Amino acid sequence: GAMHRLFFYCVFAFHVIYYILRKGGLVMERAEQLWSGGPRYHYDEQCFPPSTDSFLLGSFAAPRRGERVCDLGAGAGLLGVLLLAREPSLQVTGIERDAHACEMLTRNAAANGLAMTALCADLRQRDQLPAGAFQLAVSNPPYFAPHTGAVAEGARGSARAELTASLEDIFAAAERLLQWGGRFCLVYRPERLAALMTAAAAHQLEPKRLRMVQYNAQSAPSLVLLECRRGGRPGLSVEPPLLLHLPDGSEAPDVRRAYFRDKE
Repeated sequence: GAMHRLFFYCVFAFHVIYYILRKGGLVMERAEQLWSGGPRYHYDEQCFPPSTDSFLLGSFAAPRRGERVCDLGAGAGLLGVLLLAREPSLQVTGIERDAHACEMLTRNAAANGLAMTALCADLRQRDQLPAGAFQLAVSNPPYFAPHTGAVAEGARGSARAELTASLEDIFAAAERLLQWGGRFCLVYRPERLAALMTAAAAHQLEPKRLRMVQYNAQSAPSLVLLECRRGGRPGLSVEPPLLLHLPDGSEAPDVRRAYFRDKE
């Protein structure tokens, strides 16, 4: 109908304008270095900027030497860069539907000499995903159901809300991508913990390790870190809360490690 055509033309016009601005050097691109002399992460206004949740997940996932890892909804590849900075022997595949983000991920891999490649695919299209190919999957998925909360439009809105992949889609993709016994680590909002556990159970991904993230010891949790195992036996280890700040207001050791401050 007319509305579909209008939407198509608006999206097309946006991409044309963005391409012109980018070629003209008018789109702001940024780079952040993990530590002095360490890898640099490049991103621009179309990509979601680095955030605490990704850094905490990069530390929580604890990859093992030589593992094949996939990042579901990888964006420009921040999680891959963080994991490879901790364990350079990994082989990371960033799965992302947005072509521009895939291009940025490929650039980040090349700029840092990292074993990270982009698979430009939609997580909802299961036949595009290599079955049982990975030992570890990670994801910093959209937190909010669509049309709820303060959600931005465009690529950044898609990264923050379930506009292009639901929680169910992400767990179904992890089930397909992981080998039997493989691990799936993700970061999410505690208010949607019930939905998280329901989706995990529906896809043979047994919750094995859970850690809440709090601003300080008195605060309610603001994030939850969860590790599931494909085909795992029941039994959940609930770890002590990860506090972002100590009683004196300083950064907690776990946060310092997550941000590679111990390398500075």
